[in-house]
Amino acid sequence: MAGLRSLRNPLRLIAIARTLARHDALFPLEMVGVAPIVPMVLRRIWYRRGAAPALRPGQRLARALAELGPSFLKLGQALATRSDLVGEEMAADLSELQDRLPPFPAAQAVATIEKELGKPIGEIFSAFDRTPVAAASIAQVHFATTPEGAAVAVKVLRPGIERAFARDLDLFYWVAGWVERVQPALRRLKPTAVVKTLADTVHAEMDLRLEAAAACELAENFAGDTTFHIPTVDWTRTARRVLTLQRVSGIRIDDREALLAAGHDPDAVLTQAANAMFTQVFRDGFFHADLHPGNLFVQADGSIAAVDFGIMGRVDRKTRDFLADMLLGFLNGDYARVADVHFRAGYVPATQSLDRFTQACRSIGQPILGLPMHEISIARLLGQLFEITEDFEMETQPQLLLLQKTLLVAEGVGRRLNDKVNMWALARPLIEDWMRRNRSPEARLRELAGDVAGGLERLPGLLRDIEQATTVIASGGVRLHPESLQALAAARGREQPRLWPLWLAVIVLAIVWAVS
Repeated sequence: MAGLRSLRNPLRLIAIARTLARHDALFPLEMVGVAPIVPMVLRRIWYRRGAAPALRPGQRLARALAELGPSFLKLGQALATRSDLVGEEMAADLSELQDRLPPFPAAQAVATIEKELGKPIGEIFSAFDRTPVAAASIAQVHFATTPEGAAVAVKVLRPGIERAFARDLDLFYWVAGWVERVQPALRRLKPTAVVKTLADTVHAEMDLRLEAAAACELAENFAGDTTFHIPTVDWTRTARRVLTLQRVSGIRIDDREALLAAGHDPDAVLTQAANAMFTQVFRDGFFHADLHPGNLFVQADGSIAAVDFGIMGRVDRKTRDFLADMLLGFLNGDYARVADVHFRAGYVPATQSLDRFTQACRSIGQPILGLPMHEISIARLLGQLFEITEDFEMETQPQLLLLQKTLLVAEGVGRRLNDKVNMWALARPLIEDWMRRNRSPEARLRELAGDVAGGLERLPGLLRDIEQATTVIASGGVRLHPESLQALAAARGREQPRLWPLWLAVIVLAIVWAVS
């Protein structure tokens, strides 16, 4: 098997290089340390002058990846989150890579639905439109009507897509391992981890029950919010390869002219979109990570409806605290604070110079001070921050890279609605309110009280574990140094645990109550 792999993957690389050469997009080979003569020879063999229009490198690469098929299209979207690896301009170009492919025959979609749900299509739906409304790399969508009269959208996986991705992911792992071996300087960028992130994302997208669960979680987070709508999942018509959702109708969020014609205020739409985005990130730590304009629609009542929940992101509480402190530090010109939160979060090793990193943060943030808010791109700021990390041995943070890519797309949508208004300016009150409620001294005292209470809950179990361990030791099950045995004997002689943790909890809770 290993021998077959070592033969198959180089042959596939040749075919891939041919496609890259035709689009004048061989520069990735140079980036990973391939001798310059190799791309030059390949370009001589396969590139035909005029075959690739006068496009930026990222645009040429996007065209080549789209031609190479679904796996490479997804790889391009993953690279769009790695501005530290490919540069800010190329990441922006790749973020515009459209996930569109020719549709597969409707007969295959019907066969998949019938096999997954175990019934003839006529019993599942009273009407099924055989012309798909959307076709992407992994699945396509058909409109249908249930026997109960509900209008739904039915997402169906492409036939054989699992096998095709498995083959290409094997190639990506092979190339990433090779890059890490021959280019030790690139190990910090974790190419194998990048492929694993892509593999995990694709795995989640290929089980549509997981997408259905993500839609339900997002809907629960926004329960009672009339400004942001998540379609309802029809679980009785959902399986691993089929997902049925309430059909969404509306105007694409970036179609400013159509919004105005329908009587919507683009600024109000932008405000709702900004609030929904930052509520997901800061309040919930669970966000829609594929917010391109084709996935957001403005409904007749002015609310925003989201679709396609295959790619979702999570940021834990520690990361949210880091983000809030860092972003407000940049916006307020407090670069010492920005640097400090990087060190406290462990993103920059303690062996690095805090003063040098503060200076590097100033080089990024100083140019934006004094600019009108609508000219500030937080996504670009994050991208520039990731680019300087190599000098400070900062390891890649996949959750931040995914968020940066999501913000880049969201900011692009905002500029289409109103290029004089920045979504950050609209959402800043929400972020600052979150900061007051979650990062104030009172909030930190409440967090400390919770930690102490949790420690007290675990204390009886810890004491039982110590008792059991000392019993085993006393019975001769473990041999320890005589001084250790004496210390354990003294510990056993105490019938009651120390009460200082309890008193500390009482004091902390009293302070919290007093200041609340």
